[in-house]
Amino acid sequence: MYEKLSGMTGTAQTEAAELMNTYNLQVVPIPTNREMVRVDQADLIFKTEAAKFDAVVRDLEERHAKGQPVLVGTISVEKSEQLSKKLQQRGIPHEVLNAKQHTREAMVVTQAGRLGAITVATNMAGRGVDILLGGNPDGLARQDVLKEGHSPETLLDEFALPVALEMMPPDFITARDKAQQRYHELLEKYIEKCKVEGDQVRALGGLYVLGTERHESRRIDNQLRGRSGRQGDLGESRFYLSLDDELMRLFATGALSWVMGRALPDDEAIEAKMVTKAIERAQSTVEQRNGEVRKNVLKYDEVMNEQRKVIYQRRDQILQGLDLKAAAMEYLAEAVDALIEAHCVAEVDDEWDVSGLALELATFWPTKIAAANLASCDSTDEMYDLVMADASGFYALREIEMGESVMREVERQVMLRIIDQRWREHLEEMDYLQEGINLRAVGQKDPLIEWQREGFEMFGTLMKGIAQDFVKYVMHVQVVNDSSPSSTLSNIQQTSDENVDDKPAPSSKTNSSSSVFGAPDWSKTPRNSPCPCGSGKKYKMCHGRAN
Repeated sequence: MYEKLSGMTGTAQTEAAELMNTYNLQVVPIPTNREMVRVDQADLIFKTEAAKFDAVVRDLEERHAKGQPVLVGTISVEKSEQLSKKLQQRGIPHEVLNAKQHTREAMVVTQAGRLGAITVATNMAGRGVDILLGGNPDGLARQDVLKEGHSPETLLDEFALPVALEMMPPDFITARDKAQQRYHELLEKYIEKCKVEGDQVRALGGLYVLGTERHESRRIDNQLRGRSGRQGDLGESRFYLSLDDELMRLFATGALSWVMGRALPDDEAIEAKMVTKAIERAQSTVEQRNGEVRKNVLKYDEVMNEQRKVIYQRRDQILQGLDLKAAAMEYLAEAVDALIEAHCVAEVDDEWDVSGLALELATFWPTKIAAANLASCDSTDEMYDLVMADASGFYALREIEMGESVMREVERQVMLRIIDQRWREHLEEMDYLQEGINLRAVGQKDPLIEWQREGFEMFGTLMKGIAQDFVKYVMHVQVVNDSSPSSTLSNIQQTSDENVDDKPAPSSKTNSSSSVFGAPDWSKTPRNSPCPCGSGKKYKMCHGRAN
C-alpha cells in the first residue's frame, strides 16, 4: 500500500534485524545530543514476588526520605494497583498512572521529576514524556490558573481557538487577558522554583527509574529506562525481578535453576551477571518468536493486500470518472461470461442447462432469448456473442431512455455502492477463513498455500458477484421527472423476480439537470438484493425483516 516506509523512534535498534529482513529498512542510530550519564544498575533477583515487592517498597521509602524522585514501571494495571496498596500501607505519597484518565495523567507524569515525587505507571502510560528534573513550570502554572477558577479555553494559544481572537466575544477576550496575565506571573515564579528543585534533584542523583519486572521485549525495557538521564541529566535505573515473574517461568534456564537451588532466604537478593545475561537471552528468544509471528502474519496480509490494490484501483477510477461506460460494459461482459460458465460447463452441448440459463438471464434484463436460441449455438463462444449482443442492445436502450449524463451518474453510484458492500462482506468471509485455516495442517496441507488458493477463489467469486449485481441494478433502475437537480442512489427501484420477464415501463426522457431516480418500492425488492435504503445490507437483513 505504501511506496516508501520510514520512521523515527528511540527504541528500534533491538529490532534492526527484523526491520531489515522484512521491510528492507536499515536502522541508523543517531548519537544523543548530550552524553548519556545515566547509571544502569544490575538486576536484583528474588525468589518470590512477595519478597520482591517488599524490597521495592523499602527502596522507595529510602529514596523518598532523601527527596529523590522515582518513576516506577509495572507491566500491568493489576501490578501497579498491588504496589500502590503496599505504598499506602506504609504511608508513602505517590501517584498511579493506569492510562484511565489521560488528561490528568499527562499532567502528572510531566511533574514526575519533582523533589520527592513517586510515580507508578504501567507500560501504557507516560512513555515518551520528557520528564524535567525539578518539575515542569508550564504545567504547574497552568494547574494553578485552573484552580483559581479560570476556564481551560482561556489558556489556549491563539491558533487553537475556533475562530480568530478578535472575532471572539468581548467577555471571552477580557477573561482570556486576565487568565494569560495570571499565567505569566505564575510561570515566572515556577521557573525559578523548578530551577532550584532541579539542582537539588541532581545533587541526589537525578530521576531514579525502577522496573518491577522485565518485559518480553528489550525495547520496552529500554523505553522505561529512557525516561531518566535525558539531555545529559543525571539518572539511575534498576529492575527488580523474581522467579515468579512470567518471563522467568516461561523461559527458565540453567542459570535461573541454579539461583532457585541456592539455600538463600527469600528476602535476600541475588545479583549476578550470569543471571542477567540469561534473562537477556530469554528476552531475545521471545523477540525472535514474536518476530516469526509477525513475519507469518505479513505473508497472510500480502494476499489481502493484492486484492485490496485491485479494489482500490477500481474505486479510484470510478471516483475520477474515467470512462465509466467502458467499465460498465466490462461488468456486463463479466456477468454474461459467469452465467454461461455456470450453466454450460460440460464439454458436450447436450448436457448444457440452456433452460436454466434462459431463466436466469431473464432475471438480469428483459431478454427475448429463449432456451431454443441458446440450444442452437454450436459453442459457448457463439452463445456468449448471442447473449452479449442482446444485453448490449438493451443497455443502449436504457442509456437512450435515461440520457447519457444520467446514465453515467447511475453507473458511478451503483458501481461504488456494490463494490463497497461486496468488499465489506468479502473481508468478513476472509477473516472467517483465516480463523480456521491453521487446522488444514492436520490434513498435511500448508495453511499458507491453502489460504492463498482459497483467497484467490473467493476473490474471483467477489468480482463475479460485483459484475452481476451491477447488471441487475442498472438494467432495472427507473428514472422519473423531478424538479430537484440532485440524484441519489437511495431512490433506485428494482423490479421483482416475478416481473423480470416484462420490460420495465419506459419513463419520460429527461436531461441530467432535471432527473432523479424514482422512490424505491420496498415490497418488490428481491430478498437477497441490496436494500434500497442505502444501508449496504441485504434487503432481507434490513427493511425486509419487517415484511
